[in-house]
Amino acid sequence: MTYDLVIRGGTIVDGLGGEPYVGDLAVSNGVIAAVGTVDGTGTREIDATGLLVTPGFVDLHTHYDGQAVWSDRLTPSSAHGVTTAVMGNCGVGFAPCRAEDHDVLVDVMAGVEDIPGVVMVDGLPWNWETFPEFLDALDARHRDIDVAALLPHSPLRVYVMGSRGVDREPATPEDLAMMRKLAAEAVQVGALGFASSRFTLHKTQSGRPIPSYDADRAEIEAIARGVEDAGGGLIQFVPDLVAGDYEPVLQTVFDVAEDVGLPVTFTLAIGNAGDPFFVDALTMVEKANAAGGDITAQIFPRPIGLVLGLELSGNPFVTYPSYQEIAGLPLAEKVAEIRRPEVRERILADTPASDGHPLMFAAQAFEWMFPLADPPNYEPPRSESIASRARARGVSPLEEAYDRLLDDDGHAMLLVTLANFRDGSLDTVAELIRREDVVLGLGDGGAHYGMICDASFPTYMLAHWARDRASGRLTVAEAVRELTSAPARVAGLADRGRIAVGYKADLNVIDHAAVRLHRPVVTYDLPAGGRRLDQRADGYVATIVSGEVIAENGVPTAARPGRLIRGRQPAPSGK
Repeated sequence: MTYDLVIRGGTIVDGLGGEPYVGDLAVSNGVIAAVGTVDGTGTREIDATGLLVTPGFVDLHTHYDGQAVWSDRLTPSSAHGVTTAVMGNCGVGFAPCRAEDHDVLVDVMAGVEDIPGVVMVDGLPWNWETFPEFLDALDARHRDIDVAALLPHSPLRVYVMGSRGVDREPATPEDLAMMRKLAAEAVQVGALGFASSRFTLHKTQSGRPIPSYDADRAEIEAIARGVEDAGGGLIQFVPDLVAGDYEPVLQTVFDVAEDVGLPVTFTLAIGNAGDPFFVDALTMVEKANAAGGDITAQIFPRPIGLVLGLELSGNPFVTYPSYQEIAGLPLAEKVAEIRRPEVRERILADTPASDGHPLMFAAQAFEWMFPLADPPNYEPPRSESIASRARARGVSPLEEAYDRLLDDDGHAMLLVTLANFRDGSLDTVAELIRREDVVLGLGDGGAHYGMICDASFPTYMLAHWARDRASGRLTVAEAVRELTSAPARVAGLADRGRIAVGYKADLNVIDHAAVRLHRPVVTYDLPAGGRRLDQRADGYVATIVSGEVIAENGVPTAARPGRLIRGRQPAPSGK
């Protein structure tokens, strides 16, 4: 028998946590046709001796809503083994949207997701109004990996309510009825569910809370019932992580989910210090699930944080008027200026302006700020913090940060570990990622282009958690399960995430010993020459989508088999 692709002699990691075993795998017509010993031949064959063969990774939390329109490659995610990306998270996106509201949604995405406005204006054709039309626009383009979409709450609210929605006025009964109708319409054409946010730091670029911020229970329930009217789907939610008080709003979402009968996944962050609010949230999850619910907390497997630098959106001096005078210079000229003693003295003596990006409160969190080297260390010792280094040198943290920003001719980066780094380690994360009610996510690919590069987390799982960490280490089988079948189940994509006959042939062939993350780099490949952070990895011998190889040894091929996933997908017949 002849197959489209045969992978021979690899160590097969099934995605369900089963014991890895050596065997062959054959693919025909985009699905897995045989596993074990394959006697036939392949039109293309890959020798995987000594290599891992895993399902393709599923990323539940991305913002490729724009990039999936203007680009046929969803990097960084596709460079890190991801073969399915779910977008529309945090309740922000580009549809539904009337022409007169384009500026509103650009303002929201620029503020919440750090996507430059010019990139969205120049990069998006805006040839849609309704959510079904937006999905049609996505469907018309082929790309390297598959994408699926949630219906975002803020655009829906603005579409139904206009300026009243922007101003966060309460929805009328007529508004609620229309939201329910449009939510059902979105799910009928392929939305996986809907997403919303009450996160304080989710503000528009103009500094206002996002439209969904004050939405009450009646509004969340109306949208949820629309999702259920069309057959069901997922609720994705971001509670107010800054306040630390998960209970009031999160409980409302849990109650709605129980009443309507929908699953929920929500963002969970672990404070670096102070009261462990995350414990209360998990207690709520346990109670809801014991009552028959389907709730998962979504956690990031390394510190949640920012990357700062002279080339990036933020640094410790970005709101200083004296720095702003030179901020727009080309990097080499900016570095030359910053190295001048009189400029150094003026900036260090300055004080920050009161306005700026809502995340810039962290730009001087020196106890939790670390140089980001190559390879990057995302679990650095506290002795390497900017504050500790400053104490060792006998200088102020501002001076130490100033000097470190000049390293590597100004290309240096500083990592601010805002959350998940409790007491200076990832030990708490190690405990939580093993829980059945916790799922990996929050990579944010396609967003935060100038301050975050977290879409590389699958590689971090393989390298740090399944190989390098001295304690709390996961087995390869456990790590792969967390990257594949676990998120696929939450998303409702039962056709992928495991290696078995009949399942979608999204696969990775990996040299586990060679897996390595590189430090992020700045590129200028967005529309209008926009800047973004990108990150490479070693160790991916082949990444395969629907049986086609999209990358070999880190080099992309011309294959673009990725498609829009319309709605939840059933498991193969009989599975």
